[in-house]
Amino acid sequence: MAHRWQNNLVRNDITPEAVWLNRRAFVASAGVVGGLGLIGAGRARAETLEPNSFEDITSYNNFYEFGFDKGDPVKYAGALTTEPWRIEIDGLVERPGSYALDEIVSAMTIEERIYRFRCVEAWSMVVPWNGFELADLLTWAGVKPGAKYVAFETLYRPKEMPAQRGGSIDWPYREGLRLDEAMHPLTLMATGLYGKPMPKQNGAPIRLVVPWKYGFKSIKSIVKITLTDKQPETTWNMLQPQEYGFYANVNPQVDHPRWSQARERVIGGGLFSAKKPTLMFNGYEDEVAGLYDGMDLETFY
Repeated sequence: MAHRWQNNLVRNDITPEAVWLNRRAFVASAGVVGGLGLIGAGRARAETLEPNSFEDITSYNNFYEFGFDKGDPVKYAGALTTEPWRIEIDGLVERPGSYALDEIVSAMTIEERIYRFRCVEAWSMVVPWNGFELADLLTWAGVKPGAKYVAFETLYRPKEMPAQRGGSIDWPYREGLRLDEAMHPLTLMATGLYGKPMPKQNGAPIRLVVPWKYGFKSIKSIVKITLTDKQPETTWNMLQPQEYGFYANVNPQVDHPRWSQARERVIGGGLFSAKKPTLMFNGYEDEVAGLYDGMDLETFY
């Protein structure tokens, strides 16, 4: 079911972690070996990124259900119960229902993919995810004619997610994609990283990863997926529509109202490290630009 893509990232691009590197060292000179899918970075084939540590990936992240500080997810996510886990799939699908995550995963092809990750806050890293293509899940559920969008919801459990007990966000966290974006082979449902189960602070047990979009589109701890014919409401677009659009494609030519998006800080390089230029569509322009033919990419941020 899964597609295979050419690996365009070099080994130095990967956020290193000893166990993962030791186990996967043999792929350094291979594009794809067996069931291992390595996804590259579009036109940025020769660029070398400053490496991050496994600790960076799992300690520097946004998960607003646990607080707005980068360290809050590490402090509080340990209380999150991730087993058992079910995902409700409804709307314009042939097989609506509430499915155990184990049932879904057993029906999918799990791969390891190396993706750039670019936050709207102008920082970035490179992460090796484990997961399966969202397209495979949607095909498994059966997409009905008339479906144009896919909506997602995060778990709502205030007893375990303290920031859900108040604040300005209308919980649960919501996100959405156009159907063709969701069906694109780069769009991943991630169940882990570095060959390990997804850490709770990174969106356990399953999250979305859309590498050509800003990170807030990659919704965490998903419990509901809805196929719909209407563009779904999304959390940050509802909260601050003047700053966060529905599409949220990485675009160095369109600044956030409060900061430039032309350059980014690579996590692990230090607070005052030199920034590097941001790539159009986060480096995946060759793969995804066709999705937006004819669109004004500044207007449809």
